[in-house]
Amino acid sequence: MTTQTRLDELQEKKATLKLGGGPDRIEKQHAAGRLTARERIDGLVDPGSFLEQGLFAEHRCTMFGMAGKPAPADGVVTGAGQVDGRTIHLASQDFTVYGGSAGEVHSLKIVEAMEGSLKTGTPFVFINDSGGARVQEGIDSLAGYAKVFYANTMLSGVVPQISLICGPCAGGAAYSPALTDFIIQTRQAQMFITGPSVIKQVTGENVSADELGGAEAQMHYSGVVHFVAENDDEALALCRRLLSFLPSNNMEDPPLAHGTYSIDPSPALDTIIPEDPRQPYDIRDVIYELVDFGDFLEVQAGYAENVVIGFGRITGRTVGVVANQPKVMAGVLDINSSDKAARFIRFCNAFNIPLLTLVDTPGFLPGIDQEYGGIIRHGAKMLFAYSAATCPKVTVILRKAYGGAYVAMCAKDLHADRVFAWPSAEIAVMGAEGAAEIVFKREIDQAEDKAAMRAEKIKLYRDTFSTPYVAAGKRMVDDVIRPQETRLHIARTLELLQTKRDYRPPKKHGLIPL
Repeated sequence: MTTQTRLDELQEKKATLKLGGGPDRIEKQHAAGRLTARERIDGLVDPGSFLEQGLFAEHRCTMFGMAGKPAPADGVVTGAGQVDGRTIHLASQDFTVYGGSAGEVHSLKIVEAMEGSLKTGTPFVFINDSGGARVQEGIDSLAGYAKVFYANTMLSGVVPQISLICGPCAGGAAYSPALTDFIIQTRQAQMFITGPSVIKQVTGENVSADELGGAEAQMHYSGVVHFVAENDDEALALCRRLLSFLPSNNMEDPPLAHGTYSIDPSPALDTIIPEDPRQPYDIRDVIYELVDFGDFLEVQAGYAENVVIGFGRITGRTVGVVANQPKVMAGVLDINSSDKAARFIRFCNAFNIPLLTLVDTPGFLPGIDQEYGGIIRHGAKMLFAYSAATCPKVTVILRKAYGGAYVAMCAKDLHADRVFAWPSAEIAVMGAEGAAEIVFKREIDQAEDKAAMRAEKIKLYRDTFSTPYVAAGKRMVDDVIRPQETRLHIARTLELLQTKRDYRPPKKHGLIPL
C-alpha cells in the first residue's frame, strides 16, 4: 500500500465518520428543525478553530446485536475550539447516531473533554441532543453518566459550564445540565426525568412532551433553564454572548471590554421613580441606564419575575445585577425569587464578578403557602450567599427597603463594600402604614378622628425613619446620591474595588440552607 493510498484511505474514513448516521438521518434532523452535532459546533466556535478529539472512537458493546455495528465517534463530537479568540472545550451529542444515546465510550469522551477544561482553565460547553442511556450497554451506560456527573462537580466553581438543550434530554441525562451553571433550551427540545408515557402509566395523568419538558415549562414553572432560544442558531448566539461576560476560570478576572465609555449624568434616572410610593415601574429601565450601551443579558427572565438577575458591563467591567422588580408582586421576595437570586450570587462570587444590587422591596411575601413552603430557609439562602461572597459588592437603594428583605438585599451589615441611596429611599423595619398601627396604636384608638390621627402618625413615622438620612447617619448608607449620577458612583467604586481582598475562616465549605 503506497503512502498516497494510505492518505486517501484516511481522508475517506474521516469523511465517512463526519457524516455521523449518514445523509438520510441528517435530513431527518434538518426536517425536525434541528442542526447536526457538527453544524452546531461550526456555529459556536470561530471558523477553523475546532480541534476534534476521539473521531475514531468505537463502542465496546457486544450484546443485543451491537457487536460489530458502527457508531461514528460513538455518537458524540468532542474537542476544543475558540469563541471570540478564547479557548473552550466542548461536547456535542450526535442524534443521527443511535439517537445520540450515551454509552460507556460516549460518556468517557465527554469526561475527557471536561478534564481538558479543568487542566487548561477553559469553559466547558455541552450541547445535549440524546435519547438517553444506551440500553444495550446496561449498567455500563449508567456508570458513564455517573462519571459525567462527577466531572461536572469537579468543574463547578473552577470553570464556567454551559449546557445547550437542543433536542431530547431525558432521564439521567437531565442531571448533567442541572449540575452546570447555565442552561439554554431551544423550543424544539424537551427535558424531563420521566416522560409522558411513564407518567401516564404510573399516575394516570395525560401530558404532552412539550407541556412536560418544553422550554416554556422548564422556564416558567420549574426554573430549571436560564435562557429560551427559538432555535439552534439563537441558542448558539446566546452561548457566545454569555461567554463574552464570563472569565475563563476562577483564577482570572472577567474580560474587560475596551472602549470609550461615558459616565456623564443620566437625567432620566432623576424622574424614573414615581411620586406615589405604591406605583410600580420597570426596574429594567433603571438597569438599561446604568450598564454600557443599555446592553443587559437577563438570566431566567421568565421565572420568579419579581427579581431580575443578569449580566451587564459598566465602563467595560462585567457586573452581575440583582434587582427587585416593583412591577411584579411589588418586588417582594418569595421562595422562588430567593432561590433564583441566591444561586446567581454564588455563581458571580465563584468567578469574582462584581455584584450590583438594586433595592426596592417592601419585604418578604407573607402567607401560609410561603411559610409552609419554607420561606425561612429559602430566604436564608440569600443571606448566606451575600454574606459568603467576597467579590466586590455595591448596593443602591432606590425606594423601599423594608425589614428582613432590606438585609437580604445586601445591606451594609452583610459586608456590602459600598451602599448608596437615592433621596427616594425608604429604609425601615416595615412600611410607615403598618408601623404606625403598632407604634401609635393607643393614640389612634383614643383619637376622636382616628383617620386623621392615623395619617398624622404615618407621616411622623415616615419622616422619622423612612428616609435615607437616618441610615446614612448610622453609617448603614455610605452616601445619598442624585439618581442621575449613579453610574458615575458605581464606575468609580468598581475601579476602587478591583484589587479587593477579603478573608474567611478556614473550612471545607459553609452549609447553605436547603
